[in-house]
Amino acid sequence: MFRHHLARWLPSEEALRQRRGLRWLAPLLAHPGLWRPTRRRIAAGAAIGVFFGLLIPVAQIAAAAAVAVVLRANLPVAAVATLVSNPLTYVPIWVAAHQTGAALLDEPAGATAPPTDLPAEAAATPGWFARVTDIGGPLALGLALFAVVGAAATWLLIHAGWKLAVHARRRRRPPPATA
Repeated sequence: MFRHHLARWLPSEEALRQRRGLRWLAPLLAHPGLWRPTRRRIAAGAAIGVFFGLLIPVAQIAAAAAVAVVLRANLPVAAVATLVSNPLTYVPIWVAAHQTGAALLDEPAGATAPPTDLPAEAAATPGWFARVTDIGGPLALGLALFAVVGAAATWLLIHAGWKLAVHARRRRRPPPATA
């Protein structure tokens, strides 16, 4: 049942091949495993998408798609899973990642917090660059940690959820008739 819902939401292989910008990728996209909705391929695709969705702010879908092609994970799921970070979730994710990274690096909580009320001319000063580089270390560490933990949790949750759904479906089946 999950496969049928998933097939309705995701673009088909043929629909992607008909796009003019993607035609040159046709040999890479020909592998049937990239489109097959199996438990392992969907879990891998979702984990790849969440990893790149949390790790990098630019070109997430392209990076996730490239890794999904190499690892033969479900390509549409990998692309859609990158949307875990979007314009509405960037700020909360980055603030939490910065705080986590600062805690792991044993830095004081407010020492490298991003300033909120800087005048326009302060952005051009060398002190501003130093401030940004101070923020970058904890932020990069936090984002990397979130990406790894998020990908692992996604993979585990999809595997467990899929197995539970299959088990529940099998239990609802009527017993075989005996003659």
